[in-house]
Order: sequence, then structure tokens, then C-alpha cells
Amino acid sequence: MIRLDLHFELDYHVDSPHGDFVFNIQPARTAEQQVLQEQVQLLPDLPWRSDVLPGTGNRLLRLRAPQGPLHLTYTASVTIDHHLQDPAEIEEASIDQVPSDALHYLSPSRYCESDRLAAWADAEFGHLPTGHLRAEAVAQWVRRHIAYAPQGSTPRTSAMDTLTDRSGVCRDYAHLMIALCRALSMPARYVTGTDYGANPSKPPDFHAYVEVYLGRRWYLFDPSGTGIPMGFVRIGTGRDAADVPFATLFGQIQAPYAPLVRAVACEGPGWRTPVHVDAALSTDAGGSDVAHGGSCAAWWRGSAVTAGRPTGWDAPPANDPSRLAS
Repeated sequence: MIRLDLHFELDYHVDSPHGDFVFNIQPARTAEQQVLQEQVQLLPDLPWRSDVLPGTGNRLLRLRAPQGPLHLTYTASVTIDHHLQDPAEIEEASIDQVPSDALHYLSPSRYCESDRLAAWADAEFGHLPTGHLRAEAVAQWVRRHIAYAPQGSTPRTSAMDTLTDRSGVCRDYAHLMIALCRALSMPARYVTGTDYGANPSKPPDFHAYVEVYLGRRWYLFDPSGTGIPMGFVRIGTGRDAADVPFATLFGQIQAPYAPLVRAVACEGPGWRTPVHVDAALSTDAGGSDVAHGGSCAAWWRGSAVTAGRPTGWDAPPANDPSRLAS
């Protein structure tokens, strides 16, 4: 089992009389991923609401802030007990076996124009053995043919754009893989998390990767190859990036600093350090993984959701020059 301690800091300045915020930064609770403890701290101290969306299990932290600065600190301890399986044993799910709540992950979406890629995907991958091995072949193709370029895309870049331009960031790699998998009749969805294991010379950040429904589970793929998938903490899932931004802002709001993101793997008896593995990885329990119950909500004021806070962060202050937004 793996345990990761998370620490996120977000800074904003509300220029209008008030601003509304919807954050998707709290880790999802799944059959194999549990949130042991978490804490929210707000400056100024404000009431906030936590919702769980039916169907996806995405957790939304919502608040209204007055004019002026807003600083949010979120910490959590998360455990992950992955399901591991030999990729050669994992077949594709026939359409009649795909759960009804996963069928829309076969359709085109705003950034994943799978309907325009069907002929191309079939010519490139249609001859390959079906199952996890074919999904991995798609991920490897995207990794080989797309150059990682932080300035190589915009918020409007789609899978078709990435295929044409052959450059992008993790978001674009994920959109292209998703579009190709859907074109091959494999349900695929966009996942947000943390980039555990990424280049240590660069500041940690939120990450985008892919899950493909194969057999009776959602399996992880990282087409960008920038991190260690065993260390990815699932935060949100959706059709594409439009469904799961880490922050949605309403009002005249500025972000003076880049997000501070940190994910640290715990060491000690019973804890495993995330490493690259050849096995297929999944964090659900098989079948549909949306057994989170219906939507639920609660209002909180102050900091604690559940007791405890990870220690030893020594996080840089909010005004650290390395966090200045570009």
C-alpha cells in the first residue's frame, strides 16, 4: 500500500465586490484510494461547502470570498492500494458489457474529437491485438510523436490540434490518447491528479492523465510519461479538461502566484514507495467505480474536515518568487 501526503496552496485577489470559487482539488474516494485525513485553511476565515457529484465522485469545494486577497491551503493524507494485473490478460470490454454510466466516454467531447479520428485510428492501431496492450500502444505512440512543449498549446487546443502540431503538455497528451481510444471503441476518460515523480528540477504541478475501461475496470495510463503512475492521486474524472478544472472562478479575480503543489510518499513499515511497474494499474474495485452514493454536501467554517495534518512540509511562503504566475 502507498501513502502520499499532499499540500496545495492557491492564491487569488478578488477585484470585484465578491468572487465565487469552485475548486476540484480534494482527492476522490474510490474502492482502492482512501482519504485518511484532510484539512482546509482559508485566509480570511470563510465558510465553505463540500459537494460530491453523483456519477463521478468528484469532490467540489465551494466558497464566496469578499473583495481582497484569498489564500487557500489544503493538506491531506491519502492511501492507495492498487489493483495490479498482467496487461496481457486484460481484454477490451464489448460494448454490451460497458456500464451505462461509462457509455458517454465513448462519444466525442469538446477537446476529444474521436469522430474525426476513427479512420486514422483504425489504420494505425486496428491491426493490433485488442485489450490493454492496444491501449498501451496508443499511449506509447502519443508519447513518441508529441513533443512536450509548455508553450506549445493554449486552453483551446484540442486533440486534432495536438495531432497536427505534434506538441503540447500533459493535458494535450491526455486529450489525444482519449480521442484515439474512443475512436477504437474503448471508453476513455480524462483524469486530474498530481505529477508525482516528474522532473525534480521543475516545480511540482497538477497533472492530467488517462483511464481506459478494459475488462471490468478503469486502468491508468500516462501518455506524457512525465511521472510515476503508481504515485498519481486521482482527484477528478471527466470527458475532458472542460469537466474537471482545478479551479473555476466567477467574478473579477486574479491569480498572482502559480499553485503550490506537493505530493510526498511516506516511508516506513507497511508503506511502499511508488515505482514504475510493468503491471496494469487500477484504483477501482471492478465494474462501475461510481459507487459513491448520491450527491452530498456540507457547510464548514474554519479549517478541519477530519483531524490531523501532515507534518514536515516546510512549504515555501505564498510570496516566494518561484511561485509568481507567468
